[in-house]
Amino acid sequence: MSAALTEAKKAAEHDDVPVGAVLVDHSGEVVARAHNRREIDNDPTAHAEILVLRQRARENGSWRLFNHTLVVTLEPCAMCAGAAVNARVERVVYGAADHRAGAVWSLYNIPGDARLNHRCEIVSGILEKASVHLLTDFFADRR
Repeated sequence: MSAALTEAKKAAEHDDVPVGAVLVDHSGEVVARAHNRREIDNDPTAHAEILVLRQRARENGSWRLFNHTLVVTLEPCAMCAGAAVNARVERVVYGAADHRAGAVWSLYNIPGDARLNHRCEIVSGILEKASVHLLTDFFADRR
C-alpha cells in the first residue's frame, strides 16, 4: 500500500484526484504501478486501477491476471471493480472506503457477486488513515 500511496501523491501533482494503484504478482513483487491520469490525459477511463491492469496485461502477454493482487488507495468504482473481475485478479486490497462510488463494498459488491464468472478476495482498510488524509487534504485545498 505504501507504493500505491506514493503513486497517489503523483496524481495530485497534476491536479488529479490522488488515487494510486499497484499490481503485485504471486511472489509479492510490484509488477505495475500507476496513478490517476484523467485530467492530464483527458481520459475518463484513466483511473489508476485501469492503468495498472492494462500495463501488466501488455507486459504479461495476456489479459488474464490470475495470481495477482490489485492494491489501491481508494475503494474501486464500478468500472475498476468490473475490470478487476474481468482480468481475473485474485485479490483487491484498498485503503479508504468510497461511500459515494465504491463498488467493492460500500455501494456494490461487484468482485463478490456470485452471478459473475469470477470473484476476487477483498481486503479493506490497509493504511486507511493515510489514504483518507491524502484525499481530504486534496479536496480541502480546492475549496
